[in-house]
Order: sequence, then C-alpha cells, then structure tokens
Amino acid sequence: MPWQQRIGSQRDWFWRGWQTRYTYFRPPATALAGTTPVILLHGFGASIGHWRHNLEVLGQYHTVYALDMLGFGASCKAPANYKIQLWVEQVYDFWQTFIRQQVVLAGNSMGSMVCLAAAAAHPEMVKGIAMINLPDLSQREEVIPNWLQPMVFTVEGIFAPLLVKSLFHIIRRPPILRRILSGLVYANRQAVTTELVEILAEPAQDQGAAAVFSDLFKATNSPDYAPKVKAILPTLDMPMLLIWGLKDRMIPPSLARPRQYVELNPNLKLVELDDAGHCPHDECPEQVNQIVLDWLAAQFKQQPDQNISSVSATTSENLS
Repeated sequence: MPWQQRIGSQRDWFWRGWQTRYTYFRPPATALAGTTPVILLHGFGASIGHWRHNLEVLGQYHTVYALDMLGFGASCKAPANYKIQLWVEQVYDFWQTFIRQQVVLAGNSMGSMVCLAAAAAHPEMVKGIAMINLPDLSQREEVIPNWLQPMVFTVEGIFAPLLVKSLFHIIRRPPILRRILSGLVYANRQAVTTELVEILAEPAQDQGAAAVFSDLFKATNSPDYAPKVKAILPTLDMPMLLIWGLKDRMIPPSLARPRQYVELNPNLKLVELDDAGHCPHDECPEQVNQIVLDWLAAQFKQQPDQNISSVSATTSENLS
C-alpha cells in the first residue's frame, strides 16, 4: 500500500493564510475515553510521511495527529521568519482549533526542540513530551573558542548563503539524498528505502523550497532560532521521555550527551538504542513504538474525563 494511504486521514488547514497539511488516527470508541491525544512533530526536511511506521500503531490506543510544519512536506513553502518559535505557534494554534485538551507532544530532532519550547511556552497544552534525538544548537558555541566565534559566524553569514541554494539543488536529487541518508543520518541502511527517499525528496521539488532552505540556513545562525535546552529542561514539571540512537552521526559526539540532560531534570527518562542513528522511529519503529506506548501507559493511565464527550464531538466537527 502506498505510504500516503498508511498515514491516516490527511487534511489541509489554513494557518495565518498559509496552507498546511496534517493527518490523524483515532482509536476505536471503546479505547478513546480517557486517553491522552498525541501530536507528532517531524524533523528538519521531513514530513508526516516520516511517521508512517508509527501513526497507525500509536493510533490504536490514542488519538494521534501529525503535522507538516510550515515550510516542510505538503505545507506551504512560505516566506516566513523561520525559527522554533514559529512552529510552536503553529502547534499551539492547531491545538486550540482541533483539540483543546492536554496532549503529549512527540518529536524527532528539530521536532523535539519544538516539543520542548512548546511545553515551556504553553504548559496548559502539554501533559508530557517524548523527544527523539534532541539537538541543542546552543552547545555549538561551547565547542568553538570564544575568540574564534565572531570570525566563524561572520564567515558563515556572508559566504554560506551564496552557496546554499546551489547545494540544495544537488542534495535534493534522490541518488544524492540516498547517499546522505545512508552515510550520515541512518545507522540501519536497510531502512533507507526508495519510499523514504521519495518522502523526503518530493517536497524539495516544490516552488519556494530552495528559498525556505536558504532562509532556514541563515536562521540557524541566529541566537534566537532555538531555545537553549539546558535552560528549559530544569524548568519543566511534567513527564518526559528521551529516546536516543547511539549511532547518531548527525549530532557530533562532542554535543551528543543525552545523559547530561537526565541530570537536569528527574522527570526525564532516557532510553538509549544501540543500533539506531538520528531517526530511531523510522529505523527501528517496532521498538520505538513499544517504548512510547509503554511510557504513555505508565505515565498517563486512562481516566474517564467528564468533558471528553464534548471535546471529541467538537474535534470531530472541526476535522470533518
């Protein structure tokens, strides 16, 4: 079955005048009452298709949504001020429109940063967060000597954007993309299928995709692009799960220190996977699905909610 038919009921939602894409799975009515909804947030360059091995499984027990964040997947490649806070606002507005009960946010890479920032900004929305290979861009400054930082960032700011669009047109080609995934992103090369390459390559052909890529490259050099993980983690008072593929080559070993995150907050549970890279949910989905479901069951036991019927009725109306 094509992957588009395995990711639930896709819908378009116009956010601030821009078209965005989302999908959802809803469990049987007998399993729905009292369960906590889950929102899945993809990583850089990915989309709701990257959750094709997770959506249906998680959706047997929880109402599960997945969003194409603005600029990615089937969502509009809009000229916007791209940073983590922008996607936090998109997620929050989506939650207000369709859900309006506390949710668990789950994300991979960039999506996990959005989970963290959203939990800090909107605690009324977030009941817990599950993060998969959480990067901390602020740590980049820690491995560059202070005296060298101005020079490095200035050179990047001036010269890199001149090359980034040309680079984008090269790396979006399926054969090149496959090599990058196999050599850098994934530890399990068997997971780098033609289907995966299609999911990642097709949105990169959209009009405006190269401009978004260039804007994002510039934005990542900005100090306000992403929150500082070490500053936010100690402030959160909610259950948190961190899944980490130990063969992640996307995050340099000097910055890949998940056990340091655990020391910052006793509510954070760390699960390390020996044979996974940057995208464990796609490399070993059966294992990750079970970890997430077990954690959800342990942390958020089903309890009847007096408002669940009205919320579900409203949600159904909005989704139809």
